[in-house]
Amino acid sequence: MGLRRGVRDWLLAKDADPSVRLRVLRDVLDRPEDDPAILRAQTEIGRKGWAAKILAEQHPKGHWATPGTSARELYRPKYVATNWRLLVLAELGMTKKNPRVAKGMELLVRRRFLEAGELGSRGSEVCITGNAVRMLLRFGYAKHPHLRPAIDWLVRHQKKDGGWHCFRSSTGTLDCWEALSAFAALPPDARTPAIERSIERGAEFYLERDLFREGRKPYLPWFRLHYPVHYYYDILVGLDVLTSLGHGDDPRIRPALDRLIQMRNRDGSWNMDALHPDTEDPAYQFRGAFYPLGLEVAGRPSRWITTTALTVLKRVGEA
Repeated sequence: MGLRRGVRDWLLAKDADPSVRLRVLRDVLDRPEDDPAILRAQTEIGRKGWAAKILAEQHPKGHWATPGTSARELYRPKYVATNWRLLVLAELGMTKKNPRVAKGMELLVRRRFLEAGELGSRGSEVCITGNAVRMLLRFGYAKHPHLRPAIDWLVRHQKKDGGWHCFRSSTGTLDCWEALSAFAALPPDARTPAIERSIERGAEFYLERDLFREGRKPYLPWFRLHYPVHYYYDILVGLDVLTSLGHGDDPRIRPALDRLIQMRNRDGSWNMDALHPDTEDPAYQFRGAFYPLGLEVAGRPSRWITTTALTVLKRVGEA
């Protein structure tokens, strides 16, 4: 299942976001780091496209949307406040070398990180902590003093069944993928034996559930593809995390992989099916106002989703 020329040209077109072009060149086409096209895309990130637009909306003091005088204001409203904008910038390829990123992170870290490595004024949540660890690593804060305590906290709060949960529960849930994704962002040589054991237990939790089997009936939002994912889950999130951790050859990912392949458009692209929040759980309660943050149009072919799907297929030897 090779990369079709039309899709490749679409992903690398001049009007494609430089973050997409970088990922395609590096992760799908295996271009070397000194390739001129890779260097050009890296230079453009933050100067044009999605990252540039987000940075342009940052206030001079480092925040987005709300003033940021408290942790709550940096987190709400979802999904346009400082926490969420920085999370997306980290995924788009920005680093702490950008002064506006550094200013936003300094504000976020000062307001949200506690000395124990936890996040939030009333104790930690796995979703927030996992996202923050991944954000720190991708921005280049590998030696930040709060990083290791936060990672250790994630290891300690893994459930007996190998999963994690953002709310009070004795068992894990597929919805809580952020800890495993944080570990995936950690270079292998920086993973302690305890982290490696946590990764294996977490991966097994997902694999024994085929990445989507939980509850009495299928949960339809997990079969719709989204970006940004924030802290929500879908099968592409699961496939991306599991294959990035080296579990692409496990036969138990096949059901989720087959579903992903079936969702491919005739031209070789994938759609972004919906923007978050996308939930059919009647028990889920939204606290306060929320504003979806969309980089692309829901219901249409998505360069970001297509790149992620192709990366997954490449890892399993099918692209």
